[in-house]
Amino acid sequence: VQLQASGGGLVQARGSLRLSCAASGGTFEDYVMGWFRQAPGKEREFVAGISWSGGSTYYVDSVKGRFTISRDNAKNTVSLQMNSLKPEDTAVYYCAAPSTDGTIATFIRHGAAGMHYWGKGTQVTVSS
Repeated sequence: VQLQASGGGLVQARGSLRLSCAASGGTFEDYVMGWFRQAPGKEREFVAGISWSGGSTYYVDSVKGRFTISRDNAKNTVSLQMNSLKPEDTAVYYCAAPSTDGTIATFIRHGAAGMHYWGKGTQVTVSS
C-alpha cells in the first residue's frame, strides 16, 4: 500500500486544518488507518486511528475533542480534521497503516513500531 498525505500548512492558534491521505496499491478497506505526528526532537507519536469500516475511532488524550479522523473507502482516503489547534500541535504528520492483521489496538500497543506502511509527512505549524 502506498500512502500520500497532504493538507498541512501554517495556521494560527485556535485555527483549523484538514489533512488527507490517499491510498493506492492495495485493498484499502482491509486496513485500519491512523495518523502519527513527530515534533522536532521528539519521538513519533500516535494521534488517532480508525477501524476498517470507520465505525470505531481512537484518539490520544491530547487531541480528543479537537481532532476527528474519518475515512472514505470508496475514495481510498483517510482524513484528519484538526480544530482548535495549539502551538504544541506543531509537527510533521504522517498517515500510516499496520498489516491487514492489525487493529486499532496495534496503534495503542505498538505505536510507530507496529506500522507497515507510511506516507510521507506533511508539516503542520501552529503559531501562537
